[in-house]
Amino acid sequence: MLGLKLPTDPRWVNIVEKNIEEILIDHAYCEQKAASTAISLIVSFPEYTELVQEMTELVNEEMSHFKMVHDKIIENGWALGRDRKDDYVLALLKFFPKGGSRTTQLVHRLLYAALIEARSCERFRLLSEELEDKKLANFYRKLMISEAGHYTMFLNFARKYGDRKEVDEKWSQLLDFEAEIMKNLSNKETIHG
Repeated sequence: MLGLKLPTDPRWVNIVEKNIEEILIDHAYCEQKAASTAISLIVSFPEYTELVQEMTELVNEEMSHFKMVHDKIIENGWALGRDRKDDYVLALLKFFPKGGSRTTQLVHRLLYAALIEARSCERFRLLSEELEDKKLANFYRKLMISEAGHYTMFLNFARKYGDRKEVDEKWSQLLDFEAEIMKNLSNKETIHG
């Protein structure tokens, strides 16, 4: 359903199991960055009323997810800690060239967001199925469902605002590019790395 070309190496869950504190901290920051992305889309493209409305709802949802993850961190007696760079996102952002029309920039940002949400959804599914801690596994199952909705929303907006054929070609190319990135990841206790 997600269209990802290379699934996460299932051994990634073993890394996560040994580093629950680190994965939760990284996850909290991912939720915060997702909210920031939605705010940035509102600020950059205010003329797209439907997008602004959906992004406003998304900001609230992502911040509620941030709070849920942060509460899990606190429950365990940990602190949020500092943010880390996201090697996955940094590599992904190299795919599209800078510049272009406003519409092109919007479509590219929507495609990036769709792919990040799709990968998050895939990772959350893995955690929901493989984590030994069933309470945490159930937590990730609920978030997985939400991420799937975000992925389709971003992809549908890209198809709505861009030329459908061109957007689908770019999406396919981006999926191939992302598969290459993933060959060197799945070895860290991070949501995407």
